[in-house]
Amino acid sequence: MVLQRIENIDEDKEKMVKKLRLLFIAFSCFILIGMIAKSAIASTDCVGSDYPTSAKVDYVLACMAANGQTPEMLGRCSCSIDEISTFLTYEEYVQADTVLRTQLSAGQRGVFFRTSTWAKEITDKLQEAQAVSTLNCF
Repeated sequence: MVLQRIENIDEDKEKMVKKLRLLFIAFSCFILIGMIAKSAIASTDCVGSDYPTSAKVDYVLACMAANGQTPEMLGRCSCSIDEISTFLTYEEYVQADTVLRTQLSAGQRGVFFRTSTWAKEITDKLQEAQAVSTLNCF
């Protein structure tokens, strides 16, 4: 009788161990699926934007320096560069930004960029994108 109870206890322990193993495997699968889903969602956040992160951060920092170093401005400035990226490719943005910076330089170097038609067209496009981003984000 005692021996039979001991055998029943051993069988119950084996069943419990099997259940725990299955539970552990199921839990591990659940965690793995969650991690895969999270990485899939994170990877789709940047789809469609060819702007590198460093360029976005540079824009946001300059925007915050001009408008205030607050969490609210962080959101608004981030929104602004996202809006601009819908109007200009990254290459166009770099060209326009370069032209705008060069226009500020004194002397002969700046004159070419201030008077040429192509420079005016590219900077007008950037300024239009900035105006739209200001309306939508600020």
